[in-house]
Amino acid sequence: MRYKDKIKHAISFILHGEPDVVVANITSLAPSELLKDRWAIVTGGSSGIGYSIAKAFLDAGAKVIITGRKKEKLGKAVQLLSSPNRVIPFILDNSDVKSIYEVFQQMLSCAKDNKSQISILVNNAGIGGATLPNASEEEYDKVMDINMKGTFFFSQLVGKYMKENGIKGNILNVASSSSLRPANSAYAISKWGIRGFTLGLAKSLAPYGITVNGVAPGPTATPMMGKNINDNLIKKELPLGRFILPEEIANLSVFLVSNMGRAIVGDTIFMSGGAGVIKYDDMPYPF
Repeated sequence: MRYKDKIKHAISFILHGEPDVVVANITSLAPSELLKDRWAIVTGGSSGIGYSIAKAFLDAGAKVIITGRKKEKLGKAVQLLSSPNRVIPFILDNSDVKSIYEVFQQMLSCAKDNKSQISILVNNAGIGGATLPNASEEEYDKVMDINMKGTFFFSQLVGKYMKENGIKGNILNVASSSSLRPANSAYAISKWGIRGFTLGLAKSLAPYGITVNGVAPGPTATPMMGKNINDNLIKKELPLGRFILPEEIANLSVFLVSNMGRAIVGDTIFMSGGAGVIKYDDMPYPF
């Protein structure tokens, strides 16, 4: 537990007594060959949901390319994933379309050197923010550029590559339960956009054997939410009663990009703990 979290816990204990504690018993997928010899790109793979997806893909036999904006975080992620020659990091700013094209060419060279092709793209990179009533234009543009523009142009690039090379691959977009809630931020708007784009991209690429789907987490214990797996996971606002764990999203992601998920086309699967699906008042809407 971080120092500031210890302080919060101590203050809460003094004011309210010992809080309820929720423990999540998560079953991880066993090591398998579901994705054997496939090459996957996971954007924003240095932490949080992206990191867990990369790990689950490795455990399923894939070789994984992870991207991130910070060299140090990428290096640490590669170290923790401990899969020499099966995980390759690339520095990438998803808001820079020119950079996406240039880095993708380098990724293709890596795969080609290993006599392979890239057959999975996970559009996970994203940031939150730009919430009413105090959002700035700069904040709004940054969120939309990374979350929406980056996903759009990376998918366009990879979709063309798969079509031209006859690859029966997968594109998986990480949306959010916010794509069902009333949108009061650039983040929520971008996730509504991701859900709609998943439908359009799936319809466009399905004739070529390229399967496109989305996964939509609810509040998840990630650094973006100021949480980690060692924190108390209680989240009373959700019907589930706790935060979702990144490993749960990762398990679902393996299924969706494997051959077991081929009949799921254009869907966004909600793993939200009920947020947005059966409960819409789990977050405030100040103005």
